Amino acid sequence: MQKREFYIDGAWRLPAVADDRDVINPANGQPCAVISFGSATDVDAAVAAARNAFPSWSETSKSERRQLLERIGSIYEARMDEMGALITMEMGAPKRIARNLQAGLCMMHLNAFLRALDHIEFEEPLWPDVTSEHIIREPIGVAALITPWNWPMNQISLKVLAALAAGCTAVLKPSEIAPLSAILFAEILHEAGVPRGVFNLVNGDGPTVGAALSSHPDVDMVSFTGSLRAGVAISQAAAPTVKRVSLELGGKSPNIIFDDVDLEKTVGQGAMGCFANTGQSCNAPTRMLVQRSIYDAAVEIAARVADRTVVGDPTKEETELGPLASAAQLEKVRGLIAKGVEEGARLVAGGPDPLPGLEAGYYVRPTVFADVTNDMTIAREEIFGPVLAIIPFDTEEEAIRIANDIEYGLSSNVCTADPERARRVARRIRSGMVRINGAVRAPGSPFGGYKQSGNGREGGRWGIEDFLETKAVSGWPV
Repeated sequence: MQKREFYIDGAWRLPAVADDRDVINPANGQPCAVISFGSATDVDAAVAAARNAFPSWSETSKSERRQLLERIGSIYEARMDEMGALITMEMGAPKRIARNLQAGLCMMHLNAFLRALDHIEFEEPLWPDVTSEHIIREPIGVAALITPWNWPMNQISLKVLAALAAGCTAVLKPSEIAPLSAILFAEILHEAGVPRGVFNLVNGDGPTVGAALSSHPDVDMVSFTGSLRAGVAISQAAAPTVKRVSLELGGKSPNIIFDDVDLEKTVGQGAMGCFANTGQSCNAPTRMLVQRSIYDAAVEIAARVADRTVVGDPTKEETELGPLASAAQLEKVRGLIAKGVEEGARLVAGGPDPLPGLEAGYYVRPTVFADVTNDMTIAREEIFGPVLAIIPFDTEEEAIRIANDIEYGLSSNVCTADPERARRVARRIRSGMVRINGAVRAPGSPFGGYKQSGNGREGGRWGIEDFLETKAVSGWPV
């Protein structure tokens, strides 16, 4: 596949300077496409297009923006199978997951944004009885959107659709590891009739394209999802122009399991939640905190789940876990598994050894460690692979202390048959999201975290509001 062009000002154009790069299929380690990396010159062109389009797009009505999202959704649904296949090819998600979850989440987010638009008031009085003070919510301007490879369409849709719904114009830099789904998404937006300059796409890496967008004086906001290290770099680059920066960064989510649960079901769901997407999810429940009275049984169940999980070719129906997304990620995950053994954690399933017959791709064994303490590297560092650390606790207070003793605060899980304890623990955990007994998050619920997991929220009305400025007008004529 030859995908060298960028989408700028409503047309596909070649980069200012040729810089071809291979896209690697992680299932076999072989090139599957060629893209170009952009430069600061390409970023300037995309930002100029977005800046020029902003005055007219920002003045469109909520109804007009809603109609555009509906057209995007109609075309997207027709190309869902194609999108899923590209995601499998570029980052290795098994095809059922790639189609139904990876690609499918875009439609869930789109429908949640449509519902949110029906409830957001872009203009209203301060209070019903204070009508002379008028509150106006306006689009912030040109938004730079920088997205990761692990859930490519999930993050692209959360940012692009929210920005468009708010009335912003946008420049998207998708991950250079998984850019093909973003290119298809740009084709869908073009077919849906997005006005020239409202949406733009430039491929490239973080140090070049990402840095140019983050520091650009004509960019009003940066929305980034990715690593803590990159989030810090983006914040520093954005600081001189005092632009808004919204960050969705890492996580090391606890899964607290009390001794009154259905153990087989709860531990099985927790382990698979950690392993899903080959562990490459920022909100994966990677620290399983288990009450001591059921600890040994929980370790056995988790190890059994890991051993029976089918790892393999992501194009096959029976595959549950595909490869990691890159050679660098494989090296990192294997190194951290070795670190867990070195620091004294008990390896009960998996390990760093290659999987027979899958040496050509970036595959890793689902791995379970027992007897982990919260000061170990595998309990504190985001591994971004299918590696579960199981930690015992005795009391509710101890479980809360261990859960909160981390630099991250993205997501948490509480599993108990006691409703009052579930509510009590959920309130005390310092994280942006809490799931009780494996409950599925509702469409449009705000996604984001505390502490070094970032700031801002994505999804639903919160996602749209992230792209809005608030203006107070006193003496409004009534």
